[in-house]
Amino acid sequence: AESAVHIDMRGTAGQSLGCFLAKGVHLRLTGEANDYVGKGMNGGEIVIRPPESAAYEWATNSICGNTCLYGATGGLFLAAGMAGERFAVRNSGADAVVEGVGDHACEYMTGGRVVILGETGRNLGAGMSGGRAYVWDPEQLLPGRYNPAMVTLEDLKDSAEAEEVRLLIQRHAEATGSHRADAILADWDQTVKCFRVVVPRPG
Repeated sequence: AESAVHIDMRGTAGQSLGCFLAKGVHLRLTGEANDYVGKGMNGGEIVIRPPESAAYEWATNSICGNTCLYGATGGLFLAAGMAGERFAVRNSGADAVVEGVGDHACEYMTGGRVVILGETGRNLGAGMSGGRAYVWDPEQLLPGRYNPAMVTLEDLKDSAEAEEVRLLIQRHAEATGSHRADAILADWDQTVKCFRVVVPRPG
């Protein structure tokens, strides 16, 4: 079955949660995780969210460490909070929604879709040759933070692609209870205008 195994966890996960995760395995963590979440994952689902008692703003606080989704080839990663540096480096097929990332996100990425509902660090998209990154950028900070050598910035104009992004954010909201995702979805006609698409240059 597609959803053969469901594992619910609470607390702090160490290194490499969900490393090499396979199709049909769903990991749900209420708490936070260290580096390398989803490293090499080729299927399944990883969901990380803060506990209900968390008094801080989820979207502006770290929930997982550096180099998450390193070398991933498939699966879905949803985290209601910020990831560290080098998020989705060498990702070649996984889909992800996070609420902020550190420096060097989507580095050497060759496939998959990454939705970032918040700020990025510097040097986003360095060496990125495939896939798409969708960044919610109401403050228009992204033009000064991405690496233009291999990628360009575009607006989200295609209604079909916009709907794909909305559905990913909706999945994220349903799985994590994300406050930021709920707010973006509630005013979608306006918030959709704040997304920029990081697209690899042809050739």
